Amino acid sequence: MAAAGMGVLAAPLGARGQPPPKPARIGYLGLGTAEATASRVEALRAGLRDLGYVEGKSIVMEYRWAEGHNGRLPDLADELVQLEVAVLVTQATAGARAAKRATTTIPIVMTAALDAVGARLISSIARPGGNITGTTIFSLESSAKRLEVLKEAVPRVTQLAVLLNPENPEVGTVRQAMELAAQSMKLGFQGFEARKPDRLEGAFAAMARGRVDSVAIQQDPMFTANAGDIARLAVRYRLPSIGDREFAQAGGLIGHEMNVLEVWRRSAYFVDKILKGVRPFDLPVERIRKFEVILNLKTAKALGVTIPPLVVAKADEVIR
Repeated sequence: MAAAGMGVLAAPLGARGQPPPKPARIGYLGLGTAEATASRVEALRAGLRDLGYVEGKSIVMEYRWAEGHNGRLPDLADELVQLEVAVLVTQATAGARAAKRATTTIPIVMTAALDAVGARLISSIARPGGNITGTTIFSLESSAKRLEVLKEAVPRVTQLAVLLNPENPEVGTVRQAMELAAQSMKLGFQGFEARKPDRLEGAFAAMARGRVDSVAIQQDPMFTANAGDIARLAVRYRLPSIGDREFAQAGGLIGHEMNVLEVWRRSAYFVDKILKGVRPFDLPVERIRKFEVILNLKTAKALGVTIPPLVVAKADEVIR
C-alpha cells in the first residue's frame, strides 16, 4: 500500500495523453480534538505548502481524532490504513504505537514521541528501521529541564507533586523520568493520579495531605482539555505549578514545552521526503532539544510568588 503513495509526486507531470497523477493521501491520527489541535495541524499544512504541495491537487488530508480517548486510537489508525494513505502522520508515543500496530508497510511520521527508542518504536535515532521516522523527545532530559525551570523560578520548592493520568500509555515513562530528575535535584517526589476530570479535585486534596509545595503536570490530552480547572486548583491549594504552554496560558504558573508549531512544521519535511521516495528507515529521527519557557505573572501574584527578574528576562513569553 505504501509503494502506491511513495514517489507519486516525483512522477512526470503533464505527459501527453496521460491523466494527471492522483493526489497523495496523507492520514493524520490525532490524540485530541480538531479544535484543540488546530494550530498544530495548520503548522503541518503550512510546512507542506512551503514545500510546494497544494491541497486538493497534489495532496489530500484525511483526519481522525481520538478526542482524548487513547483507546480509540487503534480503530482510527485502522481506518486510515484502509484508506490506503501514502503517509500516516501522528503524535506522541500513543499515536505512533497505534499507527505501528496498524501497519508495517505504510510510512509513519511520528511527531514528538517520548523516548522513541526506549518505547521500541524505532531501533535507533540514526537508523530507525521499519516504517517509522520523525521527531522524539528524551523524557529524562526534558523532565530535568522542566524541574530546573521550576526551581529557578521558585527557589523555595522542596517537595514536588506530579499529576499523572494512568490511562496515558506514557505514564510509566514520565513518572520514572520525573522521579529521577527530582532525585538529582534533591527534591522530594510524590505522584498523584487522575484518570478523569472529576478526579482532579481529589488529586489536589491528596497533594495537600501529602504536604507537597509544588506540582508538575504530565502532558496529556485530558489534562490539556482541563488546563483551566487544573490551574485554578493549583492556585487554590497554593501550589506553584509547571506544565505545557496551554497550561500556563490557562492560568498555570509556568509553561515549559518544545516550540510546538516549529516541530509540527518540521514534520512536513519527513512527509515530503517520503512522498519523493525516501524510505522511512533511511531518514534519521530528529531529537527535540529546544524548549521554551512561558511565565504567568498574574498567577505568580495570586500565589504571592516573586519570580527573580533574571528568570523573567530569560523567558520566551511572559503573561502579565
